[in-house]
Amino acid sequence: MRSRLGILALMAGLGAAGHALAAATVATPLPPAADIAEARAIFKALVETNTTHAHGSTAAAELIRARLLAAGFAPGDVQLLAPADKPTKGNLIVRYRGKGKLKPILFMGHLDVVEALPQDWSVDPFKLTEKDGFYYGRGTIDMKDGDAAMTDALIRLKRQGYAPERDIIVMFTADEEAGGDANGPAWLLKTHRDLIEAETAYNFDGGGGATKDGQRLFYEVGTSEKVYLTFTLETTGPGGHGSLPGKDNPIYEMANGLQRLEAYRFPVMTSATTRASFKAFAGLQPGPDSADMLAVSGPTPDLAAADRLSAKAYDNAQLRTTCVATLISGGHAENALPQRARLTVQCRMLPGDTAENVKATLVRVLADPKISVTEDTLPIISPESPPTPEVMGRIGAVVHAMWPGVAIVPTMATGFSDDRQTRNAGIPSYDVGGMWSEVGENRAHGRDERVAIAAFDESVEYAWRLMKALGSGK
Repeated sequence: MRSRLGILALMAGLGAAGHALAAATVATPLPPAADIAEARAIFKALVETNTTHAHGSTAAAELIRARLLAAGFAPGDVQLLAPADKPTKGNLIVRYRGKGKLKPILFMGHLDVVEALPQDWSVDPFKLTEKDGFYYGRGTIDMKDGDAAMTDALIRLKRQGYAPERDIIVMFTADEEAGGDANGPAWLLKTHRDLIEAETAYNFDGGGGATKDGQRLFYEVGTSEKVYLTFTLETTGPGGHGSLPGKDNPIYEMANGLQRLEAYRFPVMTSATTRASFKAFAGLQPGPDSADMLAVSGPTPDLAAADRLSAKAYDNAQLRTTCVATLISGGHAENALPQRARLTVQCRMLPGDTAENVKATLVRVLADPKISVTEDTLPIISPESPPTPEVMGRIGAVVHAMWPGVAIVPTMATGFSDDRQTRNAGIPSYDVGGMWSEVGENRAHGRDERVAIAAFDESVEYAWRLMKALGSGK
């Protein structure tokens, strides 16, 4: 899942001034009772189908396929596909036929979930439990809620006889979470691209709204993301007896290089997304940082303002590529001089930066030819999907029809999701989840994952409205 923890943490400090800017609370449109019941039934069945990495996603894909066939979809428009050597890693491709006047659009969501240990939970993680106004269970917020909402939207459109201007494609995919050896979008783009070729992709695994004390603060549209790349740093020495230390000690050499790396900050880089985001948050979060946020939201960011904002981890991550030491090992015996020191550095790279530049920067900053720098992973480039007025307007019209007056903010995720696959393939991709989360309330991947029942019902209505509106081309 693409984490929204940074944004929620950023908004956690909203005071009275911030509340004054929150959208007024109004009654939110809800689906008909029959659709609420159907969506909840689908949701329950999905949560109670174990789709952790070891079990795979095929059973969940089959479950959705059966629902859609029963709703009248032609078998050829509901295709279940999996790699021949990984039959449990099933992906479901649904095509809702339109008039063909416009290029298709693609909606996407993953079916897999992270592991959950029953002994760590207060409820059974693989049973949907209703308690205190919430649904509990693994995947309730990441992201079987979105899968259920999209499934119900397809069924509802079919029942209504809706005829969109273009085909609407929905893919429910495998292996977004831990493992990734059979990532659905990557495999489909490589082997069945014709089935998911689209003008634009809309991902329900990301985006969504933030509330504080029940008041709606803003709706986030994810338009950009960082990608990761990992390096191994290594230095070696002759070793020897621990009673005869000399100057050639790989651990000390690595430690000295690490001090230089810790002190270094990559140059400030902004994009259309981060400039718009800082400008929006300057108004949503009035306070001592507002002027600095405005100062970095222009075409040429004020570097002094950026330096002050960088004292906060989230703002720093929005302003630059980051690299951090995550694993270290060295030596082979307590009474011997070390012959080797090894370090793992993970970098999160801004759109527009390059792996070549990041590696060259590490070599330069470490400033020690004895420390080798090896790239362990090749980044999957994820170019920004520009938050153009046209795109933001289309999404915003649906959001405001549901939640009038709420601020709409384009954002860059410091984590990543399957957008990196579609963006890398040249399909602009936007995060448009329909779920609202309370600031500080994000249990995705954690103990007692849950979603508010009222928020789930609203997301079902939102998914239907968004799919219908974007399918119309208006």
